[in-house]
Parts: sequence; structure tokens; C-alpha cells
Amino acid sequence: VQLQASGGGLVQAGGSLRVSCAVSGFTSDYYTIGWFRQAPGKEREGVACIQNSGSVTYYVDSVQGRFTVSRDNAKNTVYLQMNSLKPEDTADYYCAAGPRLIASSMPTERYYDYWGQGTQVTVSS
Repeated sequence: VQLQASGGGLVQAGGSLRVSCAVSGFTSDYYTIGWFRQAPGKEREGVACIQNSGSVTYYVDSVQGRFTVSRDNAKNTVYLQMNSLKPEDTADYYCAAGPRLIASSMPTERYYDYWGQGTQVTVSS
């Protein structure tokens, strides 16, 4: 089971970036995929998560209305579209896979079994 995050980079404040999480080794249909981020000196937090059906999502308040999580199960890939980026969005972004979760449980790290490596997102002011 592997998750591969990609698409990070340097962007100016107000800009957009899309990061991707390619899932292999199991069928992503049956899993919740979460995006987490960790900024220097801060704890990792759940940013955006999507249930296996795609019908249930979670967003942390600070990204609500700016970030959109989506999944293409045919490609076993989950995307995080990030718009109106702010310097405080700077972090390493990780994707993780867990069992089917309700929205209130989605941002909780301990429910996720598999983690990918991070992709760095830097937003300059």
C-alpha cells in the first residue's frame, strides 16, 4: 500500500496550486483519504478529507471556501485544489488513507492507517 503526494511548490499569496495523491496497492474506493499539513513548529492538522463515495467531505475552518478536495477513483488519485493561498498555508502536505469515516472523525490522525510522504507548499507574501 502506497500513497504518493506530489504537486507542491512555491506560489505567491493569492495564487493557486493543486496537489495530488496517487494511491496504489489497494482500491481507493473503500477508503477515506485525508490531506494533512504540518507547518514548522506546529502540530499536524487535518485540512481536507473525502469519504470513499466522494459524497462526504471535511474542511478545517481556515481553508473553507478556498480549498476543494476531490477524487478520481478510476485513476486512484485524490486532489486538493488550493486557491487564494495565504502565507499561513505554508506547510508540508501529507495524504493518508483510512477506513470509511464520518465527517467528524475525518481530521483525526489516529484513524488513518497509511501515510504518504509530504509535498512542500510554500506561499510567499
